[in-house]
Amino acid sequence: MAYFYFDFRDITKQHWQDLVPSLLTQLSSRAGPHFDILSRLYSDHDDGARQPNDGALTQCLIEMLTVPDGHPIYLIMDALDECSNVSGIPTSRKRILELVKELVDLHLPNLHICVTSRPEVDIRDVLEPLTSRRVSLHDQSGQRKDIEDYVRSVVYSDSEPIMRRWREEDKELVIETLSRQADGM
Repeated sequence: MAYFYFDFRDITKQHWQDLVPSLLTQLSSRAGPHFDILSRLYSDHDDGARQPNDGALTQCLIEMLTVPDGHPIYLIMDALDECSNVSGIPTSRKRILELVKELVDLHLPNLHICVTSRPEVDIRDVLEPLTSRRVSLHDQSGQRKDIEDYVRSVVYSDSEPIMRRWREEDKELVIETLSRQADGM
C-alpha cells in the first residue's frame, strides 16, 4: 500500500513530482522485486547523481505495479483537489489525473486505486469514466452534521478565551454560517 495526501498547507505535497517519488519509495520499502526496480533506477542515473525524468519515474512505477507476484497493491491519493491547478502546462493536477488514467488503463487485477477529492469539475470529468465505485459524501446530511458538531465544539470550548465572551446568539450565528459555507470541508 502507498498513501499520499495532497496538503494545501505544504507546497511540497501538491505536485506530481511529490506524488510519484513518494509512491515509489513506499512501494519499495521492503526488500524484494519493488526494491530492486527502484535500485536499478538509482543505478541507471549514476547512483543518484542525475535526476530521473518524469518518464523514467512513471516507467519505474508501472514496473513495480506489474510485478507478477499476485499481491494486491493499493494506491491511495487523498485530497486531490488540494493539488495545484493554477501553474504549469499542464498543471500538476492535470498530470496526476493523466497518471491515474494511465494506471487504470493498465487493467491490472491486483491494482486498487482510491482517490478522494471534493467534486471539482476537472477531477470529476476524468475520474467518473474510470471508476467502478464512486462514493460522494459531499452533500450528505451526516457530513454537514459532523461539521456543525465540530464547529460547535470549538466555539463552546474553553481553548479560545475570546469566544467565551461572545453572546449566545453570536456563537450560534458563527456555527450556522461556518457549517453552511464549509463546502464539505
